[in-house]
Amino acid sequence: MRANELAELTAFIAVAEERSFRRAAARLNLTPSTLSHSLRSLETRLGVRLLNRTTRTVSPTEAGQALLDQIGPAFASVDRAVEGVNAFSARPHGTVRLNVPRMAAALILAPLFRRFTQAYPEVTLEVAVNDAFVDIVSGGFDAGIRLGDSIRQDMSAVRVSADFRAAIVGSPDYFARHPPPRQPQDLRDHLCIGRREISSGGLYRWEFEKDGKSLAMPVTGPLVVDTFDTLLITAAVEGIGLLYAADILVAKELADGRLIRVLEDWSPTVPGFHLYYPGRRHVSAALRALIEMIRVES
Repeated sequence: MRANELAELTAFIAVAEERSFRRAAARLNLTPSTLSHSLRSLETRLGVRLLNRTTRTVSPTEAGQALLDQIGPAFASVDRAVEGVNAFSARPHGTVRLNVPRMAAALILAPLFRRFTQAYPEVTLEVAVNDAFVDIVSGGFDAGIRLGDSIRQDMSAVRVSADFRAAIVGSPDYFARHPPPRQPQDLRDHLCIGRREISSGGLYRWEFEKDGKSLAMPVTGPLVVDTFDTLLITAAVEGIGLLYAADILVAKELADGRLIRVLEDWSPTVPGFHLYYPGRRHVSAALRALIEMIRVES
């Protein structure tokens, strides 16, 4: 098989699997126009239409699906063989591009930077901190980190943190001025530190759960931010209002008494963070090294 024919089939598999020229182009590090040209050449050579194209969707035709079923496993086997050979390379090298929320950057990545860079000096970690949901494929990222319940099913995912619980906290000074809430509805009479969701632009509703009953409470207060940062913990410690946070983020302040926890019986468990990456994409030795260092047991 000639090199151009192999490239055309590789392009077809990527577009057929991703159902998108844009995502397939990011996967192969090519431009959408290059992929489109390759697909037209393949269809001309075979004399059959392989993809149905509209302005919004791309899907295999009957002939295209039959071709994908035949050659897809073979190409996947080649990818696995190449990955196996990479295991014999001297050392992981290159750049690993990650997209992570601020909380995961602080809790998961920051503590291992020194250990990872010392173990793999030829690997560069390029980290984009972004609390908005990002398509890591079209964004050109090798992997991302998000909460386990927010990852698409077509992604491969590795757990990188334990589950945690929500914590509603306030300072002793705040509770000297306001009676502690006994149930979520009491928050209507409290000052709460709000968070604006970047993806929707709306204010996050505080989520509660007890005895199989779930609530999402709108809250109001003197401060609203669009990301979780130490700024929020400082504001809560200074008595600005109540804060809804992950318990692991305020553990120190709870332990030394600067914050007091309320509504604990209503606080839900939140799925932990997972590192995820495209399931069909070859995993580089550098990303594999990071996965092995960062993973935690379920």
